[in-house]
Amino acid sequence: MPSLTIQTIGNRTSKWGEGPLWWNDRLFYVDIENHTLIRLDPETGTEETWNVGERIGTVVPRASGGVLYAGDTGIVALDLSTDTKQALADPEPEKRATNRFNDGKCDPAGRFWVGSISLIKKIGTANLYMLDQDGTLHLKVDEVTNSNGICWNSDATQMYYIDTMTKQIRRYDYNNHSGVISNASIAIDTAEQGYASSPDGMTIDADGNLWVAFCHGGCVSCFDPTTGKELRKVELPCLETTACAFGGPNLDRLFVTTGIHSKLEEADAGKVFVIDGLGVQGVPAFAYKG
Repeated sequence: MPSLTIQTIGNRTSKWGEGPLWWNDRLFYVDIENHTLIRLDPETGTEETWNVGERIGTVVPRASGGVLYAGDTGIVALDLSTDTKQALADPEPEKRATNRFNDGKCDPAGRFWVGSISLIKKIGTANLYMLDQDGTLHLKVDEVTNSNGICWNSDATQMYYIDTMTKQIRRYDYNNHSGVISNASIAIDTAEQGYASSPDGMTIDADGNLWVAFCHGGCVSCFDPTTGKELRKVELPCLETTACAFGGPNLDRLFVTTGIHSKLEEADAGKVFVIDGLGVQGVPAFAYKG
């Protein structure tokens, strides 16, 4: 196995980087608090940015062009060449003072799954939604507090999902044809694994193992969802590790977004890190097909 290396890429320092996703040889991610969508070329370090005028929790590509993002005002389509926006769904307008959209991804069928977060940590007042290909929004999981990492196994028969406040990764049986989830269970309890920090963004590798960034934990850890056991832990020199995604030409580089701690001075906080030499590959991201 090649030796492990960890380095920062790009020049940007985000206040709270999140939502990395590899698409068309570029890394997309967001800076939530600075209202910014970033597209990074790891080969050159070039960064393109779009200020969307609101806190932005996540971004996904759209098969017909452009992207969808979710933030303070719900789910929005954005044309990257013209900056034209189209509002698609806003299911929680009455909670705008306390809630916003947070993490999300597209499933293999091209539906956009994205959840909200209670910014005041009021238990059970957020939700997980699914935007179907026809533009219909469905409530999928209610009584959530901090909707975070989400991904699917290789044959799309299982979905994994994090509500951060529970410190658990849930597993659902998944019907990729209909988007129906059922038979919720706990795949991994990170508190039982000894983590005092909080599971945040998540991705899955080609072997079916889950890679989880731990907010306040300064690490990314790999778990076997079948046994619930930790397989590997990679420490990073930044406490607020927020999310991770595999990318690069061979999908074997793990990109990790970070945020700036409110009280600590850390040289590379807010940077994007890339971990090379893990010896595993990720799976391709999916676009919204609506």
